[in-house]
Amino acid sequence: MLAIVGGTGLYELAGLQIEQRLAAETPFGAPSAELVLGRWHGVPLIFLARHGAGHRLLPHEVNYRANVFALKQAGATMLLGVSAVGSLAQELAPGELVMPEQYFDWTRGRREGTFFGRGVAAHVSTARPVSAALVGAVQSAAAAQGIRVHRGLTYACVEGPRLGTQAESHFMRQAGCHLVGMTNVPEAFLAREAQMAYATLGIVTDYDCWLDDPEQHVSVAALMARYGRSLGRVQSVLEALIQRPLPEPEPETRQALASAVMTAESALDEGQLAWLAVLRR
Repeated sequence: MLAIVGGTGLYELAGLQIEQRLAAETPFGAPSAELVLGRWHGVPLIFLARHGAGHRLLPHEVNYRANVFALKQAGATMLLGVSAVGSLAQELAPGELVMPEQYFDWTRGRREGTFFGRGVAAHVSTARPVSAALVGAVQSAAAAQGIRVHRGLTYACVEGPRLGTQAESHFMRQAGCHLVGMTNVPEAFLAREAQMAYATLGIVTDYDCWLDDPEQHVSVAALMARYGRSLGRVQSVLEALIQRPLPEPEPETRQALASAVMTAESALDEGQLAWLAVLRR
């Protein structure tokens, strides 16, 4: 089943036939908002607002572990996020749609980035953190609507909530990054620990601040205006995607924990075994 995590400005899906609103409980706390379970164009789907109802949560305040765990617990095996992103490349202009396939973690350790620890040791491979099959499905759905989606990009995740400096923007460009944002890490890596196919559909809102022209530097007002104008195209892409056969998650994703957990099950307590069983579904 597909789960869609809505980012800035996307707090609901128009036309979703809601069957249940679930105030999920997890061993890792409460998710950002209620899970909305229903059917979209006749297809089962789960929706979650990443920043909560009314956009209450800053990126570092989001309980990414609870979000991902709750979605997996509710039956999701694929997670598609929607995010606002800044561009670090001239050819990725504001208003363009993008799908990163690599991540550069430039957060500052304020976020709980793994389900493991506290008596359960595991090391999951994230060499290829994104589902190429899911990216391809989104790109094909967009193309059928006459909408271009750039892929094969690297997303630098920064801590926020402040917007970056020019020095930081240039540093990330020199590191080979094409996009910058505040929310995809640790979401992408937790999805892999939960054996869920992951991808992000990003809306380019600005050129961050690396250009010399101050008029091109990111501001919240410009970000929200451009993001809002692009949400209609995102909705069209998502609707086209959900009405097509969805790809199966790659075997390496669905078996990510097969050899990753190092702690013997005999050493785990009942609670640890219970949440580990959810991740292994």
